Amino acid sequence: MIKQAYDIVGDIHGEFLSLQALLLKLGYTKRQGVFSHPQRKVIFLGDFIDRGPAQLAVIELVRSMVDFGSAFSVMGNHEFNAIAYATKHPHTKQYLRAHSTVNLNQHTAFLNAFSSLQDEYYETIDWFKTLPLWLDLGDLRVIHACWDAALINKLGSPELTESLLLKASDKTSAEYKAIKTLIKGKQVSLENGLSYKDEDSNPRKSMRVRWWDPSATTYQSSFVGSDRMRACVPNHEMKEDHFVDYGDSEPPVFIGHYWFHGTPEAMVGNIACVDYSVAKRGGKLVAYRWDGEQVLLNDKFVWVDKIE
Repeated sequence: MIKQAYDIVGDIHGEFLSLQALLLKLGYTKRQGVFSHPQRKVIFLGDFIDRGPAQLAVIELVRSMVDFGSAFSVMGNHEFNAIAYATKHPHTKQYLRAHSTVNLNQHTAFLNAFSSLQDEYYETIDWFKTLPLWLDLGDLRVIHACWDAALINKLGSPELTESLLLKASDKTSAEYKAIKTLIKGKQVSLENGLSYKDEDSNPRKSMRVRWWDPSATTYQSSFVGSDRMRACVPNHEMKEDHFVDYGDSEPPVFIGHYWFHGTPEAMVGNIACVDYSVAKRGGKLVAYRWDGEQVLLNDKFVWVDKIE
């Protein structure tokens, strides 16, 4: 018999109404002003912030549950980016994440929410730093984008220390490559000058891949993204290895990050994504109700449609 049942909740991106509706659907109610359940706990997959209309409300809800003990959470790439955006290198005095137009546009909703709350802004950034990069609970694992055991072993600890933050913000470092894969997904470079255009018509020479799928051997079949964008990706054989070997006997691992669509289902027997694009029109906020099973069941997914 398992010690604890969990509800693993995907990327929220400021969609407070959808989050509240999902928690109510899962049977969580407020005790002492905080959502909790008599038998279960939530694990959030990160990416609470950016894009959506209710940044502060989402952070307050998630943080209250974590502080109360009715939830755990890992760090998403948007929380990592927020930390780097707010932090200056102690020697160069340059921000660890450039304040470029592209980065600002992605982060605007979060920054606007704190525009007159500077103390609260930095206090929230400090809280983000406490979130682990992954959770390994023995029979269950959670990480934002990619469970790569070799990279996890290299880092050793899921804690984002100040030293690791500095190293992970240096694009030439092994730590940068490791954290980029773990929380932003495995990527491969297109070969021989091949490229495709992303949704903003920017040319791209690298792409996120289906790291869990050894049968996806071409760039197009391994591409993670919308069907429209996939059609723009060259259908050439990949020479670079995209596959991360996560064996059938390994504990179930849950990820977010990938903006899936359609009816939620496990990718393989022990890997599931619970990010179904709630920040987009027609998206869903999805949870998986885990009760100890080592082979994941599609009827354990629960979701609400995005509340506009």
